[in-house]
Amino acid sequence: MKKVLLAFGLFALMGAGVVTAQETTPADAVVQNPNAPVMTFESEVVDYGTIEQGADGVREFKFTNTGKEPLIISNARGSCGCTVPTWPKEPIKPGESSVIKVKYDTKRLGAINKSVTITSNASEATKVVRIKGKIIAPQTSPVKENTGAPVEN
Repeated sequence: MKKVLLAFGLFALMGAGVVTAQETTPADAVVQNPNAPVMTFESEVVDYGTIEQGADGVREFKFTNTGKEPLIISNARGSCGCTVPTWPKEPIKPGESSVIKVKYDTKRLGAINKSVTITSNASEATKVVRIKGKIIAPQTSPVKENTGAPVEN
């Protein structure tokens, strides 16, 4: 019985040592690169305003690489199939600017509130930008009916 208690005590001490070691060396510590690229946007929200159905749905997010290394965008994904982003495939050098184009399907009526998730090698690896606005039915002018009656001058 003494041996069992002694063995149990040793296991308990070893377990406490493992927990203490884990607490003092965080495995999730992230080392930040001080020279990493930085995406600085002119605006993180593009407002379409109120536009008519079928209008041009292309808008741009302008940004600059304010970091010290080239910026590489690996992906840009819309929150739904109606929002399609196009991004530069070549690296953006420090100090250079570029755009991410977003095409929204303006055939859909109603409010726009969508996001685009950008993945890159920037210090903030995932960045979310938004589009908003409202699409209304096109204005139509009334059609003048021809009654077939002669027109008087």
